[in-house]
Amino acid sequence: MSQYFKLAEDFARLLEAGKHLPLGNFPPQSRPAVAAEAPVALIFSPHPDDEVIIGGLALRLLREADWRIINVAVTQGSNRTRQAARWNELRDCCKNIGFELVATAPQGLEKINLKTRQADPRHWEGCVAVIAGLLRQHAPRAIFFPHDNDWNSSHIGTHHLVVDALNTLPDFSTCTIETEFWAAMTTPNLMVELNAQHLGSLMTALSFHVGEVQRNPYHLSLPAWMSDNVRRGSEIVGGQGGVAPDFTFATLYRLRQWQQRGFVDCQPGGRTLACGVSAADLFA
Repeated sequence: MSQYFKLAEDFARLLEAGKHLPLGNFPPQSRPAVAAEAPVALIFSPHPDDEVIIGGLALRLLREADWRIINVAVTQGSNRTRQAARWNELRDCCKNIGFELVATAPQGLEKINLKTRQADPRHWEGCVAVIAGLLRQHAPRAIFFPHDNDWNSSHIGTHHLVVDALNTLPDFSTCTIETEFWAAMTTPNLMVELNAQHLGSLMTALSFHVGEVQRNPYHLSLPAWMSDNVRRGSEIVGGQGGVAPDFTFATLYRLRQWQQRGFVDCQPGGRTLACGVSAADLFA
């Protein structure tokens, strides 16, 4: 038996051991004192849990650049019997990791998908107005939201909801950071390295979404996904045939600028952000 069998067995043992770790109920993680006037990044989360699943860069901005990270709970899920519990889990998750939290509506926005956008414009316009109001209120330096083909109907809907809201704001500009979870982007242009401490922080916070990870323990598969991002990002972001950086974990994004009611490419080619470089350098 080769050493690779042992490596595969070690991975399997780690995953099995992870199933017996506690969920939530951890003390708040250490975080810097963030000034009220600090730069703001808004995370537009289609569901409770997306804020940390895609939150690697946001976490680095909080810890390395003292940004205010505000999670916007676009929806609280489609299962109405779970919405109150999901809000409580989300509140505890954000408190643990150090993100601020705002709601869009008492139970979150409803029916955020392309079908609603096409068939119920009155409802959609009301939801767009909510998002536009938050953009005006917080004047974010950057916003996180799903890319336009992220498979899940609420993720795709949230992309168009945010873009439609941006289109209602003349002369509004911000850095846009598109994220992926359910479907990989074909054109990411930013690979952000995460170290074990970053990843452990995200997994700890994600474990507060108890009802969801009991149904599907995706908090345990986060390391495998982040390792695979290094494989993909090495060539998709770094260039076909490029040499992979010596990263263990990474997360991928598409970084652009929103100006004059449209996306503007703000970096030619792709960029890699290693842990030895402050996340603030992306916005210098």
